[in-house]
Amino acid sequence: MSKMMKLIILIPVVTIILDQITKQMVTRTMELGESIPVINNFLYITYYRNAGASFGILQGQILLFHIVTFIAIIGIIFVLTRLDIENEKFLVIALTLFLGGVIGNFIDRVIYQNVIDFVHTVWWGWNFAIFNVADSAMVVAVVLLALEGLVLEKRRALRRSTSGNYH
Repeated sequence: MSKMMKLIILIPVVTIILDQITKQMVTRTMELGESIPVINNFLYITYYRNAGASFGILQGQILLFHIVTFIAIIGIIFVLTRLDIENEKFLVIALTLFLGGVIGNFIDRVIYQNVIDFVHTVWWGWNFAIFNVADSAMVVAVVLLALEGLVLEKRRALRRSTSGNYH
């Protein structure tokens, strides 16, 4: 098995395990709504359950989340099977991180009908959405995908400028 194939398995599995372990630590040691300051006025561990999506939108739409999640998982696996994994490492890492995050939150939705969140940040007095390891993995994946898109566009622009073809 190649190193990249191992990563395709390892990244989502580690993401899911970290996500689920941290959520279990919070649910076993804290009361719902309890908040523990880690860095005052910046970072807290706050036990929260979100029946919606990011920032609490679409509260209670569990069937929609199950359908969208299922489509996302199938879509990511489909794309991964079509990639040249040895030459598109950045994309593979981003997609597998996203896959791990999607599955981590999906496990919560199936078991609890909501998602367990606990990382709570406050920036300049503004309470940012409470999130978890799975959410973090998906955000990192989106940033990596955006960076990959920028790199690809730079390469295309460079090829156009060096080939004299501006169309």
